Amino acid sequence: MQIYKTKLEDCYILKSKQFYDFRGYFSPYYVESEFLENKLDFNGVKQCSRALSQKGVLRGLHFQIAPHAQSKIVEVVNGSIIDVVVDLREESKTYLQHLAVLLTADDNKSLLIPKGFAQGYLALENNTLVEYLADNEFAPDYERGLLYSDETINIAWNSICKKYDIDNLIVSPKDQKQKSLIRKYRF
Repeated sequence: MQIYKTKLEDCYILKSKQFYDFRGYFSPYYVESEFLENKLDFNGVKQCSRALSQKGVLRGLHFQIAPHAQSKIVEVVNGSIIDVVVDLREESKTYLQHLAVLLTADDNKSLLIPKGFAQGYLALENNTLVEYLADNEFAPDYERGLLYSDETINIAWNSICKKYDIDNLIVSPKDQKQKSLIRKYRF
């Protein structure tokens, strides 16, 4: 596995090896010993989830607070997304900074998102299937979110949309009602 640092502290792009033959390929994208060897913040898989979205769907920005905070590995199985993460850890050098990463089904990349980050994404194609591996189970009472258009964070969704010719974002009522001010969360 190749591990690439991002501009955000403790957030990495992972590129797994692919082993090809006449049938196609095999690609192990989570090998616990490699994560431990590289001191990556991921405490084993506790939940696997998938989300199917159509072009223009924006999901997020979501996270969970302690004691149910999650580190996640996000990979696109079909289609493509712009995955956006925001560092909400007050002690971090990259506090309140965000990162947008293109992930596609063809690039064999995934994104390791540590505890203390909000995450969301914009689907760039119809039938985009995203898979998450999480090191803690979903706990509805500890789920939180930030408004995707929060002025403090100032994510340039308009630039992202123009680049991929998406006219209108499709956002759930829940995500439209997320708080626009950042409160102090404990991770």
